[in-house]
Parts: sequence; C-alpha cells; structure tokens
Amino acid sequence: MPNTLQVVLVHVRVQPHLVEAFRVATLANACASVKEPGVARFDVVQETDDPTRFVLIEAYRGSGGAAAHKETAHYRKWRDEVAAMMAEPRTSKKCINLTEDDTW
Repeated sequence: MPNTLQVVLVHVRVQPHLVEAFRVATLANACASVKEPGVARFDVVQETDDPTRFVLIEAYRGSGGAAAHKETAHYRKWRDEVAAMMAEPRTSKKCINLTEDDTW
C-alpha cells in the first residue's frame, strides 16, 4: 500500500574533528533502530563534498513510530552522545513516501 510511511529527513553538520565519532555513534543507533517494530528503514548518508554533513533517512510505519523511537534507550544514548559533536543544531523535515511501501 503506498503512502503509509512517515519519512523524516534529519540534517546534521558535525564538527570536523568529530566526524568519525559521530559516524560510529550514528551507525550504532541506526542498527538498533531498524529492529524496532515501527521502523521500516533507517539510513545514514554522508555528503561527499562536505563530509561534516550527514542526513538520517528514517521511515516509520504509522504516525506513532517516530514518537516510539524517541523513547528507546538507544535513541536517548545517541542523542546525548552526539549533542556536543554537532556544529549547529540538527534540523528535520517530515515527508511521506510516494513509492510503494514494499520498495523500501
């Protein structure tokens, strides 16, 4: 069924000397996040032109998936661990998928 996923794009810019630490912490969070029942997909991408910039692509099943994710221990650990690594506050955009859900 199309258009049922709630997709969140989280944009992060990290301090240059903390890029590797951020990458490690964020990949650990992503690996734990995909095990949540409300998470359809959790991708981490890094810009090639500016490696201090990352985008987290989070796809949730239903409207409660994102809220449930923020209650997990691994999210809270990630949030606290990376807060001081950011060069500026992270931003996010909420979207819906236009492709079939089963292609995610």
